[in-house]
Amino acid sequence: MENFLIIETSTPAASLALADESGITVEKSFTSDRRHNAALFAPLEEMVSGNDSGKFTVILVGSGPGSYSGTRVGIAVAQGAALVSGCRAVAIPSILAVAEALSGKPCLAVGDARRGSYWVAEISNGRLIGTPELTDGAGLVSAIQKAEGCGTAVFCMEPIMGQNIRVSSPSAAGLWSAWKTVDEATRQLWAGRIPQPIYLKPPHITPSKKEVFG
Repeated sequence: MENFLIIETSTPAASLALADESGITVEKSFTSDRRHNAALFAPLEEMVSGNDSGKFTVILVGSGPGSYSGTRVGIAVAQGAALVSGCRAVAIPSILAVAEALSGKPCLAVGDARRGSYWVAEISNGRLIGTPELTDGAGLVSAIQKAEGCGTAVFCMEPIMGQNIRVSSPSAAGLWSAWKTVDEATRQLWAGRIPQPIYLKPPHITPSKKEVFG
């Protein structure tokens, strides 16, 4: 029987869960720290110590978009737990772990990418359509109006200043539902990727000041 540890830390409303083939067996919610997510380790230790075997066959973890530090810590912990258990760590987009996405109906996820930029992501049948795209304030309003005009649900995972948008927080149980809902081909696709946060912008790299002689 497969034994799952599930980690979701992409927003301050973080959670952990244990599951087997019958469903969620234990779930713990806690408020995470956006800076380093130290609040993860106490509930994780309690949950792992309550696991009879002490090991897992699959680790599921949310990959955002969301708190970059929180998501990175969650993924790092998932990879460490997978190493100990000798199993795979599988990253699932956190925006698929909310009620709107799990309904299977088309929906639009939006979020604040900071410094005057925002992101939008289309979801249908429980899957991302493409990747989250960056836009400015006018582009955000336009995307929301277009979606609402088509009767498409719009949600964000954390409040966006100046916007009256439904807030839906992802959860470990939601990640489990997303995993169980998609087809086997999508599961294999997720499992075949190295877990990493969903980047909204390319990682910043400072060029070396030293001259390189070939």
